[in-house]
Amino acid sequence: MSDMITADLVDLDLAAGTKEEAARSLAERLVRLGRVTDLDGFLADVAAREAQMPTGLDGGIGIPHCRSAHVTEPTLAFGRSGPGIDFGAPDGPADLIFLIAAPAGADDAHLAILSSLARRLMDPAFTSALRTTTSPAGAAALIRGDEEPQPAPSPSTGTGSTAPQAPGAGSAQSADPAAADAAEAPEPAEAAEPAEPVGSAPGTDSGTSTGTGTGTGTSTSTSTGTGVRQGAGEPEGDSGDGPPAPFRVVAVTSCPTGIAHTYMAAEALEHAGRDAGVDVAVETQGSAGFTRLAPGVIAAADAVILAHDVPVREKERFAGKPTVDVGVKAGINRAPQLIAEARDKAARGEVTAPVPADGGEAPGGSGAPVDRAGEPGDGYGTRLRTWLMSGVSYMVPFVAAGGLLIALGFAIGGYAVDKAPSVAEHFAWGQADSWAALMFQTGALAFGFLIPVLAGYIAYGMADRPGLVPGFVGGAVALTIDAGFLGGLAAGLIAGGVVRAIQRVRVPGPLRGIMPVVVIPLVSSAIVGFLMFLVIGKPIASLQSALTDWLSGLSGANAVVLGVILGLMMCFDLGGPLNKVAYAFAIGGLADPNEGSLKVMAAVMAAGMVPPLAMALATVVRGRLFTKAERENGKAAWVLGASFITEGAIPFAAADPLRVVPSAMVGGAVTGALSMLFECTLRAPHGGVWVIPLIGNPLLYLVAVLAGTLMSAALVILLKGHARRTPAPAPDAGEPGETHEKVTVAA
Repeated sequence: MSDMITADLVDLDLAAGTKEEAARSLAERLVRLGRVTDLDGFLADVAAREAQMPTGLDGGIGIPHCRSAHVTEPTLAFGRSGPGIDFGAPDGPADLIFLIAAPAGADDAHLAILSSLARRLMDPAFTSALRTTTSPAGAAALIRGDEEPQPAPSPSTGTGSTAPQAPGAGSAQSADPAAADAAEAPEPAEAAEPAEPVGSAPGTDSGTSTGTGTGTGTSTSTSTGTGVRQGAGEPEGDSGDGPPAPFRVVAVTSCPTGIAHTYMAAEALEHAGRDAGVDVAVETQGSAGFTRLAPGVIAAADAVILAHDVPVREKERFAGKPTVDVGVKAGINRAPQLIAEARDKAARGEVTAPVPADGGEAPGGSGAPVDRAGEPGDGYGTRLRTWLMSGVSYMVPFVAAGGLLIALGFAIGGYAVDKAPSVAEHFAWGQADSWAALMFQTGALAFGFLIPVLAGYIAYGMADRPGLVPGFVGGAVALTIDAGFLGGLAAGLIAGGVVRAIQRVRVPGPLRGIMPVVVIPLVSSAIVGFLMFLVIGKPIASLQSALTDWLSGLSGANAVVLGVILGLMMCFDLGGPLNKVAYAFAIGGLADPNEGSLKVMAAVMAAGMVPPLAMALATVVRGRLFTKAERENGKAAWVLGASFITEGAIPFAAADPLRVVPSAMVGGAVTGALSMLFECTLRAPHGGVWVIPLIGNPLLYLVAVLAGTLMSAALVILLKGHARRTPAPAPDAGEPGETHEKVTVAA
């Protein structure tokens, strides 16, 4: 394998004013060396990753990175900026910029080498040396580790090898690729750093490892065998004669790409643990896969820290222990505070509810969309949005299934199908009306879960599993007293707040085991039932009734204005929180449908179809304004837009937000207004053009969608056409002679 970074990939005087310009400047070096095949396609992938979460870190570091099909081999490029570049870090601009490029199908060993850089960035001596070096070759050598002392060989008695060396300097250059891969560890960063003496605390390694074992777990020390971090298998236990055992923490770190933040958070937690005298064992769930912490290490732990932006795999292993659950950047920036918080929770006896063995998240599964109540640094508005989106995310499948079944029932059996007798008592196999009644009644039952599921999972987003029971109970009460969608929102927030309050109460040790399964469900359900039945339920029901009457009477200018607002919300963040708020408002009306709520649902779906359809049309009309990758995305956007998947426009918005997003919003507003003006209605909450037969005034509905699409496409072409253009570095492969117009984003 060739060196991941050479002097040609280093720019000690990076001339760039924005993070986009910095990424382009460094990426051009990758193109010149053949490490990247399509500059624009690669930059689009970098921008899409940046859109998920800023890649700036405290200490003046920017780490734009991505996995991309346009990368030929794992590569690092390094730039140093005098004035600094804003990568979204809380403490200001970054002067050290690392562009990490990983192939889409990179093997685990190669991605593990990328993780070693992330760990070394937590070493002040390393970053200081990069700021003072005057030679590109010297900077490349520092990053590779060539100028660092090599650890002593492991006293291996088996087939162990010395610590992995920098690419191009040792075992990674083995003539036998299989042998080289075997010698490279999933997390080689520990071998690249000098070992620190650590006491023989249970659950940790205390020095060198032997052989080629790939023990489970992780360690706060440095392994010098094959580079695999050896977590002690089973805790040794306390002999009773020595000093008291140190406080033990197990942690999991993970980020969307699994390349940088995952390992930096792990390193920060381990360093903070050493400073605090706490044993910290970290399981990094990154792109290189993960080695599970040994069950004994988890059992011996006093607390758990989960620093993640994607669902933790096999999270049920940590149930029943005090848990701090935060985002991965909190693991990097606030590691000492997280360890202190874990100790405080353990002292108070706060534990998570047990999880059935088959009830957790499957490895690699999608898991829960919201597994935490927000980071301590988040404002109340951010946390409230997170909680509400948790409930909406779980409610949407019930809406889709129930709404489509109800709509199909109406389409087949007519609008009198809701008067049909129960199919359990009367069903004729050969009659379409009976099948229509079956669909309608099944869909109605699915719809009956909307409010309890909404409330239950809002409470879950706030208080994890203990919030489910009072949340569902509160939602059922809201349904009983006709408090509707608003009642479900209130019930979920009340249930989550009550459970969080109960969890803060100190309880005697013998009672802690029954708290999650008896005390919390009992007390919280009683409180929520009392509040919903006798205190706030009836006022909310009155407000819900007034909202329903207002929607029923919508007409003329009022309806058009509402359509404009909903269209703008649907297209502002393309599937983000504001989009979800508009969608939740629409489907909330379907729980108690009337003429007005059906118009709202039609306007919301029509506006949500516009952004991807408009971008697809623009790539056809003026393809030269778009990169090759964007033109390929445009082909998929036709289907995504037609299916009401607004997220199909995200790749375009990530690459050029200042032109794409406003264009999409204008088109969405036009479509929403026209849909309301034409009095189109819709009983199905999803489906796009595939549910046109279920739409009231379907031809005018298509006219509204077409008008918004044409408006958005025309605007984005106009804005890109007037933007500052620079020649592309080279024609796209396979398209010789094509004239390119490269739009430079000034954002």
